[in-house]
Amino acid sequence: MTNSRISTSGWAMTAAAGAALVGVLAATVPATAATPGSRTGASAAPLATISVATPPDAHGALSGTVDRAALRAALAGLPDEYVRGAMVKVSGRDGRWTGTAGEWTAPADAPFAIGSVTKLFTSAMALQLVGEGRLSLDDTVQELLPGLLPASYSPITVGQLLSHSSGLQKPECFKPGTPVEIVTSAVSCGTPTTPGATVQYNGINYFIVGLVVEKVTGRTYREELRDRVLRPLGLRHTSLPADDWAWAEGGMVSTAPELTRFMNALMRGGLLEPAERKLLFTTPPIPGASFSHGGLTRTRLPDGGPLVWGKTGTNRGYTSGVFATPDLDRVVVYSTLPTGKDVDQEVARVIRIAQAGFKGYEERRKSRPATLPQP
Repeated sequence: MTNSRISTSGWAMTAAAGAALVGVLAATVPATAATPGSRTGASAAPLATISVATPPDAHGALSGTVDRAALRAALAGLPDEYVRGAMVKVSGRDGRWTGTAGEWTAPADAPFAIGSVTKLFTSAMALQLVGEGRLSLDDTVQELLPGLLPASYSPITVGQLLSHSSGLQKPECFKPGTPVEIVTSAVSCGTPTTPGATVQYNGINYFIVGLVVEKVTGRTYREELRDRVLRPLGLRHTSLPADDWAWAEGGMVSTAPELTRFMNALMRGGLLEPAERKLLFTTPPIPGASFSHGGLTRTRLPDGGPLVWGKTGTNRGYTSGVFATPDLDRVVVYSTLPTGKDVDQEVARVIRIAQAGFKGYEERRKSRPATLPQP
């Protein structure tokens, strides 16, 4: 299972949920042809090298209110014992900045595995079907996919899958295979909790959502992804590799510019009608719920940082994320190359990157009117 870790003052979910499955993932997913973050055959970048590739915008400004010094500081010292390299892209009304550091020797706009960020593409398609009247958040797995779950399970709704409140047990027995095989193996041991009672991040939820998309449309997930999201948005470098079993849960590859474009379209309503866009920012009425019915994570950055929405993911050696302020004045995409030696140190680096990417936003926001209705 790819995983998404965010908690530590509301932000360390860059790798905690499902962390026990990271070793399984590493053992079962084939290695990519090139070292993550590098060109095929390229050597590692020198110690602490930071490459900035930020072209001037239409007004000739490089950074606007984006804090370039803070971003450089967040990447300083790479590679180190815990993170070999990183890429960061900041964009929006506040300005733009793009940089790489350490062993990330590929261009800043090169493709990388986005892991569980894939879930946002999956949830967008499910919400489109809701808007078309072909699916409801109240539809149950048992109605849509009879026989997939054990007969003893309580009804689980699509809305509960999307918001990780399904009550499905941790997938300790899951085995890679077809999506159906993955789901059935994952529920072959353990006991679920009451649906809708608590929030427990679980990638199996999104394997089931992918199966729901296929059942409702009568087409493959890949076909729906292409026709509903990739082609309409012109995402030519975003894809679902055929050899990645993580599929609708975490199998996609994309680039920083295209994730930025996707996030803007998703949150501005370019993919969803107003009613479904609202669901992107609606969490279930459960104490501590941080995942919306659109799969977005709501979190406030530490030390007085802003409220942001987004998603993290880990797959094929990359730990990545995309987050945005509700008005989209600041969008941050990052990807790191963790060594796996210490998750806490890796999370600390990601927090520094996120804080740097959004630094100054709160002060700037208070000095000007909002550009989008706040969710």
